[in-house]
Amino acid sequence: MSQQFFEKPILNSPYVYPARHWVLDETGQPTHHVKAARRVAEFVTHIKESFFVRHAYFLGASDPHKSLKTTLKADINPEAWASLHSDTSRAFDKPTSGRIAVKVINHLGDEVMKVFRV
Repeated sequence: MSQQFFEKPILNSPYVYPARHWVLDETGQPTHHVKAARRVAEFVTHIKESFFVRHAYFLGASDPHKSLKTTLKADINPEAWASLHSDTSRAFDKPTSGRIAVKVINHLGDEVMKVFRV
């Protein structure tokens, strides 16, 4: 991939209507092509849809159980902790939107989120 996107990711002024955008590939990643139009909102969540946590797993660094208890300022049920301390997702129904968002936050607070079509 060309480095053009990373050198100048913002093409439009915040004070005028967006006039151009970076073209995205089929996986939603930027290409080196610029299109003179406003981006179609296919990668944007509609207002009527919301993301909410269905599963949360805490793998953590040295003692994730202690970190979670400290963060929540609460005791954690041992059975609940056993289901959360895993790197395998539980089964879930396919969302009607056809998309899921996966957000990963490490023990240092660094986070990344990606939306997948399912």
